[in-house]
Amino acid sequence: MTGANGPEALRKRTQEMFVRNLQLLSDGRIDEWLDLFHPDGVLEFPFPPAGWQASLRGRAALAEHMKHFPEQLRMTFSEVTFHETTDPELIVAEFTSEGTALVTGRTFRQTYVSVVWTENGLITRFRDFWNPLVITEALGGADAAEQAVAN
Repeated sequence: MTGANGPEALRKRTQEMFVRNLQLLSDGRIDEWLDLFHPDGVLEFPFPPAGWQASLRGRAALAEHMKHFPEQLRMTFSEVTFHETTDPELIVAEFTSEGTALVTGRTFRQTYVSVVWTENGLITRFRDFWNPLVITEALGGADAAEQAVAN
């Protein structure tokens, strides 16, 4: 199948949605970011900082986890590279962020690999690989990083 309903068009829409995800996070627009997820969508952190959950299921859990994000972190994402998969609704992306932990004023640069499963234009599972030491240091240490998601 080709055209607007073919696999390449679907892949393009899925990649555009992923880029939108990064822009919404950069803008601190968490409510709109949550709308990209399936109601039972899962966000996974294979290497979470101390005190962070390794897996969150559902928009309510994601909202609770992200509720202070705009007050704590300012980030811009760049250098997005997509790795083609056989499934046009599966994203494998590498990218970087540069940011500031607003609570400390410390800057950071983070490298990511994300594997994102989607269905009908919504994220069903988002596995986010990044170095927890970078964000822990920027937030002011392990206790501060734990408090970032506890409040």
